[in-house]
Amino acid sequence: MTFTEQDYLNFQRKVERYKEVLSNVKQYRAFWNKSLKKDILELLTKSAAYAQLPCTVEERSDIKNLEAIVLSLGSATSGLGEPVGDGMHRDLIKQNGSLVYQQLFNGKILVLINLPFIEKYGQPQPPKTIAIYRPEELKEPYFIRHLETFINDITNWEDYDDERLDENQRIGFKLNFEQDTPAPPTPPQ
Repeated sequence: MTFTEQDYLNFQRKVERYKEVLSNVKQYRAFWNKSLKKDILELLTKSAAYAQLPCTVEERSDIKNLEAIVLSLGSATSGLGEPVGDGMHRDLIKQNGSLVYQQLFNGKILVLINLPFIEKYGQPQPPKTIAIYRPEELKEPYFIRHLETFINDITNWEDYDDERLDENQRIGFKLNFEQDTPAPPTPPQ
């Protein structure tokens, strides 16, 4: 088997692309540490204060270069309780949801929403990924859009009922059974 010069050039381009990606990881991490995490903290704090949203905004830095900025609505008693004996009830705790800006292993930023959940009342839903960004792509309009999406999703979770069709419910066999069936044609006279 012989390799052509074109084969070697293709391989060389792939190696150059690999080196570029590795260089980008270093740049993304530096950008996060230099300014982005501070900017996200300030912008989320400012936006929450402006809208009078009761929340906390904090940095989580358990692992270097996998840090996160989290806007959390905290936790509270859910109003539900389980019996523990002698007429006593233990309150079930509700996690109220959070908006997370998580630095990934490659320096890009994952934006996700953790929906509320009540302990012992089903399983928490998996986080909803909004998008993954290169750090320089995150501009103020994106943050406002993320906050609006977060509040809409949290509000929809709190206001859940079965009268509102979820877009996912429109797909599949259920749609066929919910449609009105047309009346059979009348025979000609």
